[in-house]
Amino acid sequence: MHEVSIAQEIIDIVNEYLPSENGNTVKTVKVDIGEFSNILPEALSFGFEVLTCNSELKGVELIINKIPLMIGCKNCGKRTQLEEPFFFCSKCESADVEILSGIEMKVTEIEFNDEKE
Repeated sequence: MHEVSIAQEIIDIVNEYLPSENGNTVKTVKVDIGEFSNILPEALSFGFEVLTCNSELKGVELIINKIPLMIGCKNCGKRTQLEEPFFFCSKCESADVEILSGIEMKVTEIEFNDEKE
C-alpha cells in the first residue's frame, strides 16, 4: 500500500510550511489526485489519519480533489475527458495524443487555524 508513503510525504510538506511559535495549527490539507495516478483516495485518507493520530496534525482534515483523465489530440486539437484509459482521439481516431491531466498528485492548499482568536 504505497498510499502510506504518499501520506507521509504530504505530512512532510505540511510540516515544512507549518509556522513555528506563532500559535497557528493546521485545519485542512487539500490535495489534487489524478484519476489515473494509481492512488486510492480512501487508502490515502486512512494512511494520513493513522500517521497523524499521535502528532500535532491529529484531526487535520485531508480533502482530496479528484482530477479527471484528460487527453489532447496532437492531430486535430480535440480535448477529451476519458472514463477509461483508451488513448485515442474520439474525433479523428488518432493515437497521437498527450495526457493533459489525471496523473498528478500535489498538495494545493494548507489551511491554518489561528489559536490566538
